[in-house]
Amino acid sequence: MTDFLNFLNTADFDTLTKIPGITRNIAGNLVSARPFDSVEDCLKVKGMGKTLLARVQSFAETGENAPENSAMIPVEEEAPPAYIEKSKPAQESVEEQPSFFSRLGQAFLNFIRALFRLIAIAIVIGGIGAGLYYGLPFLNDKLIVPVERNTARISELSQQVESLQTQLDEMTTRVDALDKTIASHTAMIAQLGEMQTSLESQFNNGNEKLVQELQREIKITRAVEFLSRARLYLSQSNFGLAKVDVQSARDLLAEVQIENPEYKTDGLNQVMTRLDLALGNLPAFPVIAVGDVDIALQLLMDSLPEGAAELTATPTPTVISTSLATFTPEALATFTPTPFDMPTATATP
Repeated sequence: MTDFLNFLNTADFDTLTKIPGITRNIAGNLVSARPFDSVEDCLKVKGMGKTLLARVQSFAETGENAPENSAMIPVEEEAPPAYIEKSKPAQESVEEQPSFFSRLGQAFLNFIRALFRLIAIAIVIGGIGAGLYYGLPFLNDKLIVPVERNTARISELSQQVESLQTQLDEMTTRVDALDKTIASHTAMIAQLGEMQTSLESQFNNGNEKLVQELQREIKITRAVEFLSRARLYLSQSNFGLAKVDVQSARDLLAEVQIENPEYKTDGLNQVMTRLDLALGNLPAFPVIAVGDVDIALQLLMDSLPEGAAELTATPTPTVISTSLATFTPEALATFTPTPFDMPTATATP
């Protein structure tokens, strides 16, 4: 054993490669791992095993005793394994040959497996078919039909929106026209108020009767303008402003009654009654109030002097533009009173 250990520690690289089974890598690993303290340490080298170690030991023993026959040692050792490898498969093939019943059982198992595979495939295909048969109508009812209905509804709504947009444009145009009319009435009311203030401050005591008549007609005309604007506010559902204008018209007519108690008493009383009814119905019952305002407006316009204007339900701001707007302080100073029912001015509705 000591001689073999000495061989492992002293054999050169070329000697080791001559050993059957020792490759150049294993020989290099043995040289690198030396020195070995024991033979078993050689087994720790990568690639070494007990069989290979036995070959190295055999090579070391025969190499020392008969170096001339060392070339024949690998042949004698390798020949038997080759012969054994040829004989073993034949023996194994004979021993492992299955019997008739085992082959029959294996065929039956293969048949059962194939049958189960077919059944599984049929179940899967049937499940897919059932899913398509019952699932497609369900999807059609729950998804496709609602989408089509919603699309048709959206189309209808789009048409309705276009129609509403057209109506909105028309209403906007009408509202603009009403706003312009209201603005014209407001301007006329302001102009009449300025004229009334000018008459009160500029006329002297010699023209007191004419001043009273002009003031009365201005107040009646302002009342007509207030009621006309109130009627427009009612058409816009602006009941608060409409009530304010109706109240303003009633206050003016009340002043006319106080200043001229004998002036068309019955007509003014009927107008005042209608205005009181309209004020009582606003803003809770605007539809009834509209009728009262219309009747009061018509009665009030019928009470104007003949020839002043042929008024309608909504007079324009030019009702008295040619009869009163031309009165200036200079002209009024030289104005000669005439009967009130003989005006020569005309106006357009």
